[in-house]
Amino acid sequence: MRKAWKRLEVAEVRRLWGLWKDGQTFEAIGAALGLPNQAVYWMVAQRGGLAPRDRRRSPQVLSLLEREEISRGLVRGDSVRGIARQLVRAPSTISREIRRHGDSQSYRAIEADRQAWHRARRPKLRRLVASVRLRRVVFGRLRADWSPQQIAAWLVSTYPSDSAMQLSHETIYRTLYVQARGALKQELVSHLRRHRGLRRSGGARRSNRQGQMVGGVSIAERPLSVADRGVPGH
Repeated sequence: MRKAWKRLEVAEVRRLWGLWKDGQTFEAIGAALGLPNQAVYWMVAQRGGLAPRDRRRSPQVLSLLEREEISRGLVRGDSVRGIARQLVRAPSTISREIRRHGDSQSYRAIEADRQAWHRARRPKLRRLVASVRLRRVVFGRLRADWSPQQIAAWLVSTYPSDSAMQLSHETIYRTLYVQARGALKQELVSHLRRHRGLRRSGGARRSNRQGQMVGGVSIAERPLSVADRGVPGH
């Protein structure tokens, strides 16, 4: 059974992925956030090393400020229609909101907003998962050792008028690292240029090019006597 770790706030989640993108180790990220290394690894591995996109609220749904106005209106004893006129919303929207979160006596804006965010979570299927035809084409090219960038460009040139058969290379990466599982994921990742189980940003890889070398000296710092090749062996 996985140990229960503290729940990170939105700002802490963003910081975690920012540190991961900068090339920090699991140990360094855990120390910065007060988490054990295993917790950081599990959070990163769940996303395949790819940071989740920030969640955005649709302008059509009620905001926290609107829910606070509903709560104040209920305390004042305003009718549903009166609250709806004040918020320029349909009375049915306000009525459903109150019923969904209790009644006029127990309605609380912050708790209602928290529950709304939780209900809005969706395991949205990516295009490669939903389209069998596109998946077969892309996976076939991956098994032929094509890179995601090559596949994305080839799809545009091969199916110029069919948007359902086009997608970005980033979508391919996200499908492999986030939604592919088990043997399928291991097989397809093995055909990528770098066979990593977790994806790292290019900036993170460039920041660690010297690997485990300590105090490495750049070739640009060689003495002039070496540059003119006057001594055998230089």
